[in-house]
Amino acid sequence: MLRRIVLIGATGFFGRRLARRLATIPDVALTLTSRSEERARDFAKTLEGGEHITPFSFDRDDASSVTRLGSLSPWLVIDASGPFQSAGYDLARAAIGFGAHWIDLADARDYLLGFSAALDAEARKMGVVARAGASSTPALSMAVVTEVTDGWQRVDGVDIAILPGGAGDVGDAVIRAILSYAGAKITVYEEGSEREISGWGSVTRAKIAGLGTRYLSPVETADASLMQHRFDVASRVSFSAGLQSRIEHFGLVALAQLRWRRMISRPEALAPLLGKARRVTRVFATDRGGMTITCAGLDANGRQICARWFLHAEKGSGPDVPVLPAVALTRSLLRGEGEAGAGIAALPLAAIEAEMSRPSLTTTRTTQSGGDTSLLALACGVDAYRRLPSALRAFHDQTAPPVWAGKADIDASNSIIGRFVRAIVGLPSPARGVDVTVTVDRAGGEEIWQRNFGGQRFASRLAYKGKNVVSERFGSIEILMAIDVDSIEVRMPVAGWRIGRIRLPLMLAPTSKTREFVGDDGRFHFDVSIGLPGVGLLAHYRGWLEPKTSHALKRSSVASSCAD
Repeated sequence: MLRRIVLIGATGFFGRRLARRLATIPDVALTLTSRSEERARDFAKTLEGGEHITPFSFDRDDASSVTRLGSLSPWLVIDASGPFQSAGYDLARAAIGFGAHWIDLADARDYLLGFSAALDAEARKMGVVARAGASSTPALSMAVVTEVTDGWQRVDGVDIAILPGGAGDVGDAVIRAILSYAGAKITVYEEGSEREISGWGSVTRAKIAGLGTRYLSPVETADASLMQHRFDVASRVSFSAGLQSRIEHFGLVALAQLRWRRMISRPEALAPLLGKARRVTRVFATDRGGMTITCAGLDANGRQICARWFLHAEKGSGPDVPVLPAVALTRSLLRGEGEAGAGIAALPLAAIEAEMSRPSLTTTRTTQSGGDTSLLALACGVDAYRRLPSALRAFHDQTAPPVWAGKADIDASNSIIGRFVRAIVGLPSPARGVDVTVTVDRAGGEEIWQRNFGGQRFASRLAYKGKNVVSERFGSIEILMAIDVDSIEVRMPVAGWRIGRIRLPLMLAPTSKTREFVGDDGRFHFDVSIGLPGVGLLAHYRGWLEPKTSHALKRSSVASSCAD
């Protein structure tokens, strides 16, 4: 017996791609909906299995249209229309009321986080499976992290980036969805807690194998909220997008800044104009894109590990990726799998990868394991490191918690030159009793320290250089420090410096008096004084730190927001 699948938005950007794949599944009668039945009919003629494919005129905002949908007695309704940023649950609720299973391709945070609470009871009552987010995020991203971190003792960070090729078409709904949160507040998870930032409000530069240099900006997804609970993430979950066209990317960043400063209110109104502008920018782009997911933490043996999953999309196949989880989930339902109820789509990674058309869509994985010896122990020697107070080793150990928080007092120069240099480097301004957070990412034998003094952030990259020398890099400036320890404290005097590859005289080097020690309260304490020859003090900050959150080395069974 044929099972009827009704595809909402079948003639849209993602709907067409999904329809082509659903049409090849045996024992399925496929109904293609569109506001224009003629458009749906014309599209149906291009698909395989035409005798089991029918067009259907449908308007989700028309109550009579929804009633007519029920007359089809659908076995499964799939919503590929979007955008979901402003969508409610009425259509999903109606489908469940018809006794139909439900799948959607939603990626909007609020929609996804409220889906289960809104529909779970009704879905269970009707004995149907309702799953949201069967797309690149969160279904695919969650599947990847589940697979690559299997057996790990701790997940410290998850960094996800979508990197579309720029030569293909982009649907109007996709552009509207992106613009809807450009410059709006989006929720991210970093430094061990959630906070709000501007969507598309910042830029970082990254080199991606096979794709070259891309600029990445934060985008709105539910991954930050879902993953921090599902995987008990200790430090960070980031989700970024990097458009191939720099004109498009930095244009979005500019619009985000205008909205953040309340100079414009609804950038999504510009969607038709930007769609036309892409006719020009796409000429200079390629059809190659990808997706990267990097996870860092402690493996089953408690050693530092960094695992990366990379999706390569060639020949314009990138836009097919968001529909693959929906196809895999449809096959799963046809096999009678899935527990009744409403939740986030959860699938094995292998099931999604099996839907990829090779060689245009391929995936690779790489894993890099760290050693047992911490960077500081390498510099001072294992025996000397073991003699350090436990509070200092607790911060520097390879298995140390990645996020530390405390309080600090800050003195700083008020001279014009001092303020200028401090602003360039990102050093904190004078304050007393300011909240401070230090996040340490350990991977590949290096450490990246992100310091946050009351909202003022600056980062540096530390690496072992041999003997007792550790380098600390601030952008193109590299400071070499000669590590000196005893049983009481750690000292880090400056031993040299470089700008780029040019080594400069020590007499011109920035001055630094850095100490780490245990205070009378038993906590990790720091005292850092930074200056410049001829300028004097730039900043002097001192205070204490303790682990911000307690993450057991053995990952506990955390209640998942995803449906199993």
